[in-house]
Formats: sequence, structure tokens, C-alpha cells
Amino acid sequence: MESKDDSGGLRCLVTGASGYIGGRLVPELLEAGHRVRCLARTPDKLRDHPWAGEAEVVKGDVTDAESLDAAMRDIDVAYYLVHALASGPDFEKTDREAARVFGQRAKAAGVGRIVYLGGLTPPDVDERELSPHLRSRAEVGRILLGSGVPTTALRAAVIIGSGSASFEMLRYLTERLPVMVTPSWVSTRIQPIAVRDVLRYLVGSAHMPAEVNRTFDIGGPDVMTYRDMMQKYAAVARLPHRLILPVPMLSPGLSSHWVGLVTPVPASIARPLAESLRYEVVCQEHDIAEHVPDGPGRPFSFATALSLALQRVREARVTTRWSSASTPGIPSDPLPTDPDWAGGSLYTDVRELDVDASPEALWRVIEGIGGDNGWYSFPLAWAVRGWMDRLTGGVGLRRGRRDAQRLRVGDSLDFWRVEEIERGRLLRLRAEMRMPGLGWLEMYAQEGEDGRSHYCQRAVFHPAGLLGHAYWWSVSPFHALIFGGMARNIARAAVQGAEGVTK
Repeated sequence: MESKDDSGGLRCLVTGASGYIGGRLVPELLEAGHRVRCLARTPDKLRDHPWAGEAEVVKGDVTDAESLDAAMRDIDVAYYLVHALASGPDFEKTDREAARVFGQRAKAAGVGRIVYLGGLTPPDVDERELSPHLRSRAEVGRILLGSGVPTTALRAAVIIGSGSASFEMLRYLTERLPVMVTPSWVSTRIQPIAVRDVLRYLVGSAHMPAEVNRTFDIGGPDVMTYRDMMQKYAAVARLPHRLILPVPMLSPGLSSHWVGLVTPVPASIARPLAESLRYEVVCQEHDIAEHVPDGPGRPFSFATALSLALQRVREARVTTRWSSASTPGIPSDPLPTDPDWAGGSLYTDVRELDVDASPEALWRVIEGIGGDNGWYSFPLAWAVRGWMDRLTGGVGLRRGRRDAQRLRVGDSLDFWRVEEIERGRLLRLRAEMRMPGLGWLEMYAQEGEDGRSHYCQRAVFHPAGLLGHAYWWSVSPFHALIFGGMARNIARAAVQGAEGVTK
């Protein structure tokens, strides 16, 4: 493909850059010498990524033709890495329309190639019988292949990498359950692939000749059952052999709730994964190697992919996680400003304290909140709220943190998401637990007098209907214990941290 970039690299558009694969693809493209433009509905979600200063970020959406026209101007290769699973029950319709618009605008803009990452489907199963998730991914691939723009549609089964939903599901099931009663899909054959090989194929696909317009199956060298994968994980992680007992009557719906209770992956994400595992997904060809050659030892074996992922987890170098993208059924509205809410209901709980520590010491505690550090008040209450959330299909507390010390906009943080961060001053979290309304938690570190600091904490709740009002008033008696205790303990931790630094 001829480059429009005088430097020799291609000009690449990446959609889904805030997601698990997209967030890892951008730096790979940059390292390969390409110029990258990211399309994002909320550009601020990308501002804290290490590569943010090297890539162009434009505001837009794959369903908005006007924003696509601007994003695709002078683009050589457009990566389609989005799906509408989080949009609700009509996600197939949304996926279909988004792919159609994307293909049309790419053709109109003269884009040289579309690269799409979809799901591997069994050749002997009628598409109408597939799970909605797999069916939609296949349909999107067909639409893009028929767009008139040369398209590379990569099809992968289970992707293994630090922070991937498939890896987290496998990891927690194996580590937490030495003996487990499992759904029958543990006996289904699968061909997993390392995320590093997926990224290698995505980057290499940019240079395919214009006459190539087809799907490619991509997978690692190992074909195994999910039971084999759990036993191999146990071996690589040096755990005892697992006793696994398949039970045929566990449906995808029931098994997704089972996965949701045992692992950090909520039922809303676990269900499409579980439904996909019902089918044998094994590559029918490896033609991708004709265009993106495999070097020695590539693609990685399943054991190697596991070892690399576990090493990243142990070294706390997980760059993106499955929770980087939006979770189905979770609100994404930003914190409303006062003028927008004139005449509406907006409940708040405000706590303020002077702290005998510097603003820097206070900020270290604020930014380190959640995950293993907890929430600085009544751990049992937080744990119960997390379990209640899991039981109702929510994400619960077990998502933890991507990084133990630093946060960035868009990070998931237990059952919150980082909506805004002004380093050293403000952390705003948006609630993603199940509740009848929208909620936020703000924490401020402000400069006080005589080297001290001032801590301000504000919980905000916008009720949805009468149930939302009832919810707020039913939990408000506990706010002094939960939010008041949080403020006092954060202040105490900042003082203790400051004393530890000076000793």
C-alpha cells in the first residue's frame, strides 16, 4: 500500500482506542513508524495514556457520518475495533448500522484498507444459531468486506494476555477453585491466541496488497479444551492439579452468573464469553502467515502466553484491561453541572477536614484508594455492597485497579470509574454499581495553612424516579459511618504517610 505520509509510515485511524485491544494497538503502530489518529466519543479518556502525546485524538463516533468524514481525512488504514455490546439489547442493530456507516465513509474518503478484529466462528454451525455476540461480530465482518474498501477481517477465539477478560476469567476460576463443578463447555475445543500475536497480525495487516479482501483465522499453535486450559494454567502458576467436574445442565445464563460470582468479570461480560465457548472454535486455515510471516517461536504457545501474562500481572505492568472499555448496562453520563440541573433533584453528602499533612501526602492517599488499599471505612459494608452488586449482575468490588499507585481517566476502580483526575488536586469517580440513579464521588486535596492541607469529599447522587429517592433516604443514615469514616481515615492515612516519609 502506498503511504500518504512523507516519513514512510502509514496514516492509521484507530477506533476503540480506549478498549483493551485498541489501547495496546496504538503504541504498537507508533513503534512501527506509523502516524496514528484515534476516534473517541470522550477524548479525555485517552489523555493519560503514555502514548497520548504522540497520537492525534479526535472526537466522534462510528455511527456519526460527519465525525467519521473528518476522522478519515487522509487516512491509509482504518482499524475497526468497536462493538455495541454495552449499548443494550439492540446492540446487533447498532453494530450493523455502525459497520455500514463506517464502510461507506471509508470508501468516500479513499481509505486504502479497513482492518477488523472479530470472533472465530465454527464452520459447521448456521450463523442464525450462533450466540448474538458471535452472530453480530460475523455480520460486521461481512458488511466491512462488502464496503468496497479492501478489508482484512481477523477472526480470533480466546485472547490470552494480562488484563484480558478471557485471561482474568481463566485465572480466577483456576486459582480460587481447586475443585469445581463446571458447565459442559469446559470440554469444547478452542484455539487460544496470545494478545501479542493478535497485535502483530493487526499491525502487519496494514501492509496487505490492495487485492486482498477476506477473512483470516488467527490462533496459537495449541488446540485444547477449556479444561486443558485450566490445568495448564495451574501448572504454569505452580498450583496443584485441579479437579474439574462438568455438569451438562448449567446453561450459558447460569454459568455466566457462576463465573460472575467467582471471578472479577461480571455476568454481563461473562455471558457472551460463555456463549462463545459453547462452540468448537478452531482455525480452518493459517493464510495470514503469507502476509504477516511468523518468526521463530511465533505464534506463541498457550503456556508462553500464560507466562507472559502472569509476569505482567506480578510486575504490575498491565497497560490495558477488559474493564478499560464500557461495561454493558452501566451508566456513562458525566457529572452534571448545576445550571443543567436547575429544578432537578441532586443529593449530596459533603465532608471537609483540615489535615496535618502536606497536599502531596494527602494526594498520595487519594490516588491510592481502592483495590488492595480498600476504601478507608467499614470494610464489611463495602464488601456487602460489592456482593449485592454481583448478585444483581453488576461489576462488584473485584475489578480492583489497573495500577497500584497511579490512576488515569477511564480506569476502572472496583465498582467505580475514573471520570476526572487533576493530579495533585481532584479525583472524581463515577459509580458503576447497580442502583436506581447515577452517582459520583469527588475527593479534593487543597492547600491549607502552615504547610497543612484541606480535604474535601463530596458524594453526589441523581435519583431515577421514586425508587431513586427511596434509595437515597434508605442509605443516608449510614453516610456518617461510611463517608464520615472515609474522610477521617483518609486524613489519618495522609498524616501517617507523611510521618513515615520524614522518619
